[in-house]
Amino acid sequence: FCLSLCLCQFVLLPSCSLVSSHCTFFDVLFVWITSCLSFVLLHTPVVGPPAAGAFRERPFKPNNFRKFYERGAFPIALDHDSKGNRIAWKVDIETLDYHHYLPLFFHGLCETAHPYEFFARQGIHDMLDHGGSKILPVLPQLIVPIKNALNTRNNQVMCTTMKVLQHLVTSGDKMGEALVPYFRQILPVFNLFKNKNKNLGDGIDYSQRKRENIGELIQETLQMFERYGGEDAFINIKYMIPTYESCMKN
Repeated sequence: FCLSLCLCQFVLLPSCSLVSSHCTFFDVLFVWITSCLSFVLLHTPVVGPPAAGAFRERPFKPNNFRKFYERGAFPIALDHDSKGNRIAWKVDIETLDYHHYLPLFFHGLCETAHPYEFFARQGIHDMLDHGGSKILPVLPQLIVPIKNALNTRNNQVMCTTMKVLQHLVTSGDKMGEALVPYFRQILPVFNLFKNKNKNLGDGIDYSQRKRENIGELIQETLQMFERYGGEDAFINIKYMIPTYESCMKN
C-alpha cells in the first residue's frame, strides 16, 4: 500500500499546482521521498523504553544454609506446641560457635520456602537473644548475607530482614555504632522502597498487625539505626537517603 501511494504521488506531483514548471526531476524526487518518509513516520507505532525493573524481584542463588540444613549440620529440630512452631535446640545456644553458625543462618534470610525460611528466621532471633558479646565480632560476616537478602526485592524477604536488623542493633552494646560503617552497603535498597506504603484510602490495613508494610518497616529501622548508631548515624543515613528526617532532633 505504501509503495502504491508513493508511486501515485510521483506520477501526480508534476501535474500538481504546488509544483512549478521550473522544478527539475531532482526537486520532484526530493518531494516524493519526503512525503514517503512522512507517511511512514506518521503510521509507525512508537514504542516506549523498557521498564528499568528497579522494583522487580530478583532470584537468589543457592546458599550454604539450605546445603547445611539438608546435610543435618545444624543442631536444631522442629518442635510443635500450643503456641505454634518453635526451634528445639539440641545444644545450649550459648555454647554455639557464633563465627560459624550465625553467618549461616543469616544466609538463610533469602529463603521463602518452608521449613528453610522458618528455621533461618527463628534461628537468627534465638541466637541474637542469647548471643550477648559474641555477636559484635561476627558483624562483618553478616553484612553480605543482609545485602543479598535486601537485593532480592522480595517483599517477604525484605520485611523479615528489616525485623532482623532491628533486633540486631539492640542485641548488644555498641552494635548500632558498629553497623554505621556498613550503611553504604545496606541502605541503597532502603532508599528505593522507603515510600512504598499501601494506599488504602479509608480501608483497613490488616497487615499492620503482622508488620508487613515495607515502607513503615524501613522508617522504623532507620529510626532505630539513628537512636542506637551514635552521633555519626544520622549524617550517614542522610548521605544515603537524602529525604530522611531525624527522629532525635526537634
